[in-house]
Amino acid sequence: MSTNAAARTAAPTRRDQILREAARLFAERGFHGVGVDEIGAAVGISGPGLYRHFAGKDAMLAELLVGISGRLLAGGKRRVAEIPGPPEDVLDSLIEGHIDFALDDRPLITLHDRELDRLRESDRKLVRQLQRQYVELWVDIVRRLYPELSETDARAAVHAVFGLLNSTPHLGRPGALPGRAATASLLHRLARGAFAAAGDAGQIR
Repeated sequence: MSTNAAARTAAPTRRDQILREAARLFAERGFHGVGVDEIGAAVGISGPGLYRHFAGKDAMLAELLVGISGRLLAGGKRRVAEIPGPPEDVLDSLIEGHIDFALDDRPLITLHDRELDRLRESDRKLVRQLQRQYVELWVDIVRRLYPELSETDARAAVHAVFGLLNSTPHLGRPGALPGRAATASLLHRLARGAFAAAGDAGQIR
Protein backbone atom coordinates (compact mmCIF):
# COMPACT_ATOMS: atom_id res chain seq x y z
CA MET A 1 0.00 0.00 0.00
CA SER A 2 1.33 3.46 -0.86
CA THR A 3 1.92 6.01 1.89
CA ASN A 4 -0.89 8.13 0.44
CA ALA A 5 -3.27 5.19 0.55
CA ALA A 6 -2.24 4.34 4.10
CA ALA A 7 -2.88 7.92 5.18
CA ARG A 8 -6.34 7.82 3.64
CA THR A 9 -7.24 4.63 5.51
CA ALA A 10 -6.38 6.15 8.92
CA ALA A 11 -9.40 7.25 10.93
CA PRO A 12 -10.04 10.91 10.04
CA THR A 13 -10.15 13.48 12.82
CA ARG A 14 -13.14 15.79 13.19
CA ARG A 15 -11.01 18.54 11.66
CA ASP A 16 -10.25 16.28 8.67
CA GLN A 17 -13.96 15.52 8.28
CA ILE A 18 -14.83 19.22 8.26
CA LEU A 19 -12.20 19.95 5.63
CA ARG A 20 -13.30 17.07 3.44
CA GLU A 21 -16.93 18.12 3.49
CA ALA A 22 -16.03 21.79 3.04
CA ALA A 23 -13.97 20.89 -0.04
CA ARG A 24 -16.83 18.86 -1.49
CA LEU A 25 -19.43 21.55 -0.88
CA PHE A 26 -17.21 24.41 -2.08
CA ALA A 27 -16.44 22.46 -5.27
CA GLU A 28 -20.10 21.66 -5.90
CA ARG A 29 -21.64 25.05 -5.13
CA GLY A 30 -18.84 27.57 -4.97
CA PHE A 31 -17.28 29.18 -1.92
CA HIS A 32 -20.00 31.81 -1.52
CA GLY A 33 -22.77 29.30 -2.19
CA VAL A 34 -22.08 27.35 1.01
CA GLY A 35 -22.79 28.45 4.56
CA VAL A 36 -21.10 27.43 7.77
CA ASP A 37 -24.34 25.76 8.92
CA GLU A 38 -24.33 23.50 5.85
CA ILE A 39 -20.76 22.41 6.46
CA GLY A 40 -21.61 21.70 10.08
CA ALA A 41 -24.67 19.67 9.11
CA ALA A 42 -22.55 17.57 6.76
CA VAL A 43 -20.38 16.43 9.68
CA GLY A 44 -23.12 16.30 12.29
CA ILE A 45 -22.30 19.36 14.36
CA SER A 46 -23.81 22.82 14.63
CA GLY A 47 -22.51 25.58 12.41
CA PRO A 48 -21.21 27.57 15.41
CA GLY A 49 -19.48 24.41 16.60
CA LEU A 50 -17.17 24.69 13.58
CA TYR A 51 -15.57 27.72 15.16
CA ARG A 52 -13.92 25.46 17.71
CA HIS A 53 -11.87 24.12 14.79
CA PHE A 54 -11.65 27.00 12.29
CA ALA A 55 -12.00 30.77 12.43
CA GLY A 56 -14.37 30.63 9.47
CA LYS A 57 -14.78 29.61 5.83
CA ASP A 58 -11.75 31.63 4.73
CA ALA A 59 -9.56 29.66 7.13
CA MET A 60 -10.95 26.38 5.79
CA LEU A 61 -10.23 27.37 2.20
CA ALA A 62 -6.70 28.47 3.06
CA GLU A 63 -5.95 25.24 4.91
CA LEU A 64 -7.32 23.18 2.02
CA LEU A 65 -5.30 24.90 -0.71
CA VAL A 66 -2.09 25.51 1.23
CA GLY A 67 -2.37 22.03 2.72
CA ILE A 68 -2.66 20.13 -0.55
CA SER A 69 0.23 22.09 -2.09
CA GLY A 70 2.38 21.23 0.91
CA ARG A 71 1.38 17.57 0.85
CA LEU A 72 2.14 17.22 -2.86
CA LEU A 73 5.60 18.73 -2.36
CA ALA A 74 6.35 16.62 0.72
CA GLY A 75 5.14 13.48 -1.04
CA GLY A 76 7.23 14.26 -4.11
CA LYS A 77 10.36 14.82 -2.04
CA ARG A 78 9.76 11.56 -0.18
CA ARG A 79 9.38 9.62 -3.42
CA VAL A 80 12.59 11.08 -4.84
CA ALA A 81 14.48 10.25 -1.62
CA GLU A 82 13.09 6.72 -1.30
CA ILE A 83 13.90 5.52 -4.83
CA PRO A 84 17.64 5.07 -5.44
CA GLY A 85 17.09 3.61 -8.91
CA PRO A 86 17.24 5.21 -12.36
CA PRO A 87 15.34 8.46 -13.08
CA GLU A 88 12.72 6.49 -15.02
CA ASP A 89 11.68 4.73 -11.81
CA VAL A 90 11.60 8.01 -9.90
CA LEU A 91 9.45 9.63 -12.59
CA ASP A 92 7.06 6.68 -12.52
CA SER A 93 6.70 7.10 -8.76
CA LEU A 94 6.08 10.85 -9.06
CA ILE A 95 3.41 10.20 -11.68
CA GLU A 96 1.76 7.57 -9.48
CA GLY A 97 1.65 9.98 -6.56
CA HIS A 98 0.10 12.76 -8.60
CA ILE A 99 -2.45 10.36 -10.09
CA ASP A 100 -3.47 9.37 -6.55
CA PHE A 101 -4.13 13.05 -5.88
CA ALA A 102 -5.91 13.63 -9.19
CA LEU A 103 -8.28 10.69 -8.73
CA ASP A 104 -8.89 10.89 -4.97
CA ASP A 105 -8.93 14.64 -4.33
CA ARG A 106 -10.88 15.98 -7.29
CA PRO A 107 -12.73 18.64 -5.27
CA LEU A 108 -9.38 20.22 -4.38
CA ILE A 109 -8.50 20.55 -8.07
CA THR A 110 -11.80 22.32 -8.70
CA LEU A 111 -11.24 24.52 -5.65
CA HIS A 112 -7.78 25.52 -6.81
CA ASP A 113 -9.06 26.45 -10.27
CA ARG A 114 -12.02 28.46 -9.00
CA GLU A 115 -11.14 29.85 -5.60
CA LEU A 116 -7.37 30.43 -5.37
CA ASP A 117 -7.80 34.17 -5.88
CA ARG A 118 -10.03 34.31 -2.78
CA LEU A 119 -7.10 33.54 -0.50
CA ARG A 120 -5.41 36.41 1.25
CA GLU A 121 -2.22 37.46 -0.52
CA SER A 122 0.17 35.79 1.91
CA ASP A 123 -1.59 32.41 1.59
CA ARG A 124 -1.79 32.73 -2.18
CA LYS A 125 1.94 33.45 -2.35
CA LEU A 126 2.65 30.43 -0.17
CA VAL A 127 0.59 28.18 -2.46
CA ARG A 128 2.49 29.48 -5.49
CA GLN A 129 5.84 29.00 -3.75
CA LEU A 130 5.04 25.40 -2.82
CA GLN A 131 3.81 24.70 -6.34
CA ARG A 132 6.98 26.10 -7.91
CA GLN A 133 9.09 23.85 -5.71
CA TYR A 134 6.95 20.86 -6.70
CA VAL A 135 7.34 21.68 -10.39
CA GLU A 136 11.12 22.05 -10.08
CA LEU A 137 11.31 18.66 -8.35
CA TRP A 138 9.75 17.12 -11.45
CA VAL A 139 11.85 19.21 -13.86
CA ASP A 140 15.05 17.87 -12.30
CA ILE A 141 13.94 14.24 -12.72
CA VAL A 142 12.62 14.78 -16.25
CA ARG A 143 15.92 16.33 -17.33
CA ARG A 144 17.85 13.42 -15.83
CA LEU A 145 15.78 11.05 -17.93
CA TYR A 146 15.78 13.27 -21.04
CA PRO A 147 19.04 15.28 -20.84
CA GLU A 148 18.50 16.69 -24.33
CA LEU A 149 15.54 18.71 -23.01
CA SER A 150 16.22 22.32 -22.11
CA GLU A 151 15.12 23.46 -18.68
CA THR A 152 12.41 25.61 -20.28
CA ASP A 153 11.05 22.74 -22.36
CA ALA A 154 11.16 20.34 -19.43
CA ARG A 155 9.22 22.80 -17.30
CA ALA A 156 6.64 23.26 -20.06
CA ALA A 157 6.29 19.47 -20.34
CA VAL A 158 5.75 19.14 -16.58
CA HIS A 159 3.05 21.80 -16.61
CA ALA A 160 1.39 20.08 -19.59
CA VAL A 161 1.36 16.72 -17.78
CA PHE A 162 -0.10 18.37 -14.68
CA GLY A 163 -2.84 19.79 -16.89
CA LEU A 164 -3.51 16.31 -18.25
CA LEU A 165 -3.63 14.63 -14.86
CA ASN A 166 -5.58 17.44 -13.21
CA SER A 167 -8.32 17.19 -15.84
CA THR A 168 -9.93 14.34 -13.87
CA PRO A 169 -12.81 16.49 -12.49
CA HIS A 170 -13.90 16.98 -16.10
CA LEU A 171 -13.65 13.38 -17.28
CA GLY A 172 -17.37 12.70 -16.98
CA ARG A 173 -20.06 11.61 -14.59
CA PRO A 174 -19.41 8.75 -12.16
CA GLY A 175 -19.68 5.39 -13.90
CA ALA A 176 -18.90 6.81 -17.34
CA LEU A 177 -15.22 5.86 -17.04
CA PRO A 178 -13.32 2.63 -16.44
CA GLY A 179 -12.56 1.66 -12.85
CA ARG A 180 -9.99 3.46 -10.78
CA ALA A 181 -7.13 1.07 -11.58
CA ALA A 182 -7.80 1.23 -15.32
CA THR A 183 -8.10 5.01 -15.24
CA ALA A 184 -4.86 5.32 -13.24
CA SER A 185 -3.08 3.06 -15.72
CA LEU A 186 -4.35 5.09 -18.67
CA LEU A 187 -3.30 8.38 -17.10
CA HIS A 188 0.14 6.96 -16.34
CA ARG A 189 0.64 5.86 -19.95
CA LEU A 190 -0.51 9.24 -21.23
CA ALA A 191 1.85 11.09 -18.89
CA ARG A 192 4.84 8.97 -19.84
CA GLY A 193 3.92 9.33 -23.50
CA ALA A 194 3.85 13.11 -23.17
CA PHE A 195 7.30 13.19 -21.58
CA ALA A 196 8.68 10.80 -24.21
CA ALA A 197 7.29 13.02 -26.98
CA ALA A 198 8.94 16.06 -25.39
CA GLY A 199 12.21 14.15 -25.17
CA ASP A 200 11.99 13.14 -28.85
CA ALA A 201 11.35 16.74 -29.83
CA GLY A 202 14.40 17.80 -27.84
CA GLN A 203 16.57 15.34 -29.80
CA ILE A 204 15.36 16.75 -33.12
CA ARG A 205 16.40 20.32 -32.31
